[in-house]
Amino acid sequence: MEEIMKKLSVVLPAYNEELMVRKTCRVLRKILTEAGIPYELVVVNDGSKDKTWQEILEAGKEDSHILGVQFSRNFGKEAALFAGLAQAGGDVVAVMDCDLQHPPETLVSMYKLWEEGYEVIEGIKASRGEESFLHKKSAGFFYGIMSKATKVDMQNASDFKMMDRKVVDSILSMPERNMFFRATSSWVGYKTAYVSFEVQEREAGESKWSAWSLIKYAFTNIVAFTTMPLQFVTAAGGLCFVCSMALIIYSLIQYFTGHAVEGYSTTIIVILLIGSAMMMSLGIIGYYIGKIYEEVKRRPRYIVSKIVRGDVDVSHETNHDIK
Repeated sequence: MEEIMKKLSVVLPAYNEELMVRKTCRVLRKILTEAGIPYELVVVNDGSKDKTWQEILEAGKEDSHILGVQFSRNFGKEAALFAGLAQAGGDVVAVMDCDLQHPPETLVSMYKLWEEGYEVIEGIKASRGEESFLHKKSAGFFYGIMSKATKVDMQNASDFKMMDRKVVDSILSMPERNMFFRATSSWVGYKTAYVSFEVQEREAGESKWSAWSLIKYAFTNIVAFTTMPLQFVTAAGGLCFVCSMALIIYSLIQYFTGHAVEGYSTTIIVILLIGSAMMMSLGIIGYYIGKIYEEVKRRPRYIVSKIVRGDVDVSHETNHDIK
């Protein structure tokens, strides 16, 4: 008797991807159908300003396996990822970008590894593609911090991965509002395999990440996942103490050897040093307090305004992420 293959859900967060979303759905349909893998495509429109939602609806008319999820506004990529996970109904769930920079044919080899018993299959970048030197170094610094926080090497990690249903349920059961999916999916553990892939060049459209948005994204996720910035506050206090002690010793030596100590310049330097350290420390502490405030308010990560399966409105099935 032929074994029935279990369903794969593919989560595709989309923001201003009108030029790519239908093509991505067609490519995935072709690859997964040829491989004989039952599938559904969960395409989450993260408040796009272009015709992404209309393109998702058109794709749904072509393929009833497409589940289109519409946000009430832009909530960000992390929210779109978690919304997709919440709506996915497959026995195994994959996450990938909507611009085909994650090679879709890799899903077949990931699925086979899942069938072998692996519960998390991580896509590892063989290279970082066409990125500037500054971007590569900044990304290396960011993922170095996250690697220490998760105890997992994340230098070449990506959002491209496949997870067993129980892994997805474990992630969705976490109550916090601010989560970094890439780190959280590694932190939960489970039996893990790794698949290397080459980042493909974007066929159409442009990257939605500016330098400032990447910096903000990195800092937000560092704060969401680790207390390392608070350790910086302690380190800054220790540095100020050491500098102060060194200055006191220097002043005493100068005094007992009969040399005058420059008063105003030394005092100003000390005040500026301590003042800047205090302001930076207060800023970091304040950011954490702000995140605590957001958690206490218990607002949802996202709000779904509409959900369509194929060409049928099934908004009554919507999960608004309210717990």
